Amino acid sequence: MLDKMRNIICEFVDMDPKDITLETNIRKDLGLNSLELVNLAVDIEEEFDVEIPDKEAMGLETVADAIKIIEKYMD
Repeated sequence: MLDKMRNIICEFVDMDPKDITLETNIRKDLGLNSLELVNLAVDIEEEFDVEIPDKEAMGLETVADAIKIIEKYMD
């Protein structure tokens, strides 16, 4: 799942996927703004076939948080 997350994130930032870890902060380390975060959440929903409530998507801090939310809403 981390590899898929890395691929999705690299669509938004220009960095080596290997530099993205579970502890990577989505806003601070990746520099994503609110609109990019929404777009990232949409891509995550499409890739993993889940629906993430907007409030939770906007509260994502780290890649690990994103993975936990995906697992929470997967069928």
